[in-house]
Amino acid sequence: MRLALAQINTVVGDLDGNAERIRQRLAEAKGQHADLVVFPELAVTGYPPEDLLLRPSFVEAAQAKAEELAREARGIVALIGVPWFDRDLYNACAVCAAGEIKTIYRKRFLPNYGVFDEDRYFATGSDLVLLEHGGTLVGPTICEDMWQPGPPATELALAGAQLLVNLSASPFHVLRDRERQEMFATRARDNSCFVAFCNAVGGQDELIFDGNSLLLDEEGRVLARGPGFEEALLIADIEPADAIGRRLRDVRRRALARDRGAIPEVPVVHVGSPRGPREPLEAIIAPRLDELEQMRLALELGLGDYVNKNGFGEVVVGVSGGIDSALTATLAVEALGPQRVHCISMPSRYSSPETRADARRLAENLGADFRELPIDEIYDAYERTLQESFAGRERDLTEENLQARIRGVLLMALSNKFGWLVVATGNKSELSVGYATLYGDMAGGFALLKDVFKTDVFRLAEHLNTRGGRELIPQTIIDRAPSAELRENQLDEDSLPPYSALDKVLAAYVEEDRSAEELSADGFDPDVVERAVAMIDRAEYKRRQAPPGVRVRQRAFGRDRRTPITNRWRG
Repeated sequence: MRLALAQINTVVGDLDGNAERIRQRLAEAKGQHADLVVFPELAVTGYPPEDLLLRPSFVEAAQAKAEELAREARGIVALIGVPWFDRDLYNACAVCAAGEIKTIYRKRFLPNYGVFDEDRYFATGSDLVLLEHGGTLVGPTICEDMWQPGPPATELALAGAQLLVNLSASPFHVLRDRERQEMFATRARDNSCFVAFCNAVGGQDELIFDGNSLLLDEEGRVLARGPGFEEALLIADIEPADAIGRRLRDVRRRALARDRGAIPEVPVVHVGSPRGPREPLEAIIAPRLDELEQMRLALELGLGDYVNKNGFGEVVVGVSGGIDSALTATLAVEALGPQRVHCISMPSRYSSPETRADARRLAENLGADFRELPIDEIYDAYERTLQESFAGRERDLTEENLQARIRGVLLMALSNKFGWLVVATGNKSELSVGYATLYGDMAGGFALLKDVFKTDVFRLAEHLNTRGGRELIPQTIIDRAPSAELRENQLDEDSLPPYSALDKVLAAYVEEDRSAEELSADGFDPDVVERAVAMIDRAEYKRRQAPPGVRVRQRAFGRDRRTPITNRWRG
């Protein structure tokens, strides 16, 4: 059997555009003489369609599009993800063959944790189906179905499936591809089945889908692996009879069948016959990417898709001469090209000659447009306007935040005038503890580094320079102690614990939900823990007003971590 796994980049709600992508890959799979082509979960609508699924007209249009696509499935079997209404709404797989939808498989396990809300939209499927193609039995599943260690995979295998197919839209976080491969390898070994996993690719608001589709043999060995963060059609040949040989040698399945009382009865749908002889092909096993390269590609894909899918032509980044804005601008240039990125320096009386020069040099290194808009005159006008109201009060954070807000106003003015998307530059460490100014440096349409800790910002900057073979980001920016430059001789560490210590606390408290007491007992500096936890809990109201940004870690603010703003629990 020749399989084709089509990891495609869909756009939520673009039924015509998604269908055209499916058609192209369907035709390509036919041209490669594939027997079976698999598309991602909800490929017709894009994933996740969220409350579009509450609109009957949208669901009807998606079903009609699936039926239209089925007419093109001749001489090949296509498994296409689509929402399906049949007395209730299901997350489904349309099995298309001989120009029609032969049967529908309905997803059994609906994830309702982390970034998922499928219980809000879908009913739970209960029926399984086996597809018979030239004597080979194929068991379709959808995403979460295979993350469960038992049914439906075990039931399909007991009923005779030699190949388990998984249509998926599995969101990315760093090293998620390793977790998936380990899990699917376990399913393959435990069920003595080949396993084919077809994942979506692309950015959808804050989520990234990284592809990395897989084909594993019955021993859990990788036969083919798609690339990460790009579209691909992964094609490979398998010999399904190999799974039968392993089952004859492995008596555990018989014991499982006895324990269950009987082999489950699963209807079998004939979908095709074997082709004649074909030239053998060598499957692609794309190399694994390391942690930093995964982060880089995820950030670039997330920004590029957000900009392009939402119809923006160009972006604007406020560059201060600091590390966060330098990394943001560099990633933007890599994602979009230098001609679509505008770097704006907005120095004040507190901006050093070195940072002003570095901001300009950064833009020159990147080949991006550079403009300098000094803010001192505007700042003086604000002070004069507020002088009477502020009479008798000492200067404090108010005056510092005024500078950040002036910069936000200027960036938004450029955005309004030219249609440029403002890309905010704050990182996860700052957002965690509220070291950011509402309507100032938090202003923007997309916060690229929203889920990137400060220590990772430095690592990524070095990685981009190493990968580029030159100083894209001036080394002086990387080496300089972080500073907001909102007052004389200011350093971030005047207000925050050192980032090397802070980020470890943030990872444990924000991403692992560990308590302050547990952290202190485990050897974290109690002073750092106390300060960090207090700042994190106070800053929730700010985070609710932050722009969307790329999710690269397992627990991001927003869809993942949902903490009430009004909240008196401490610890």
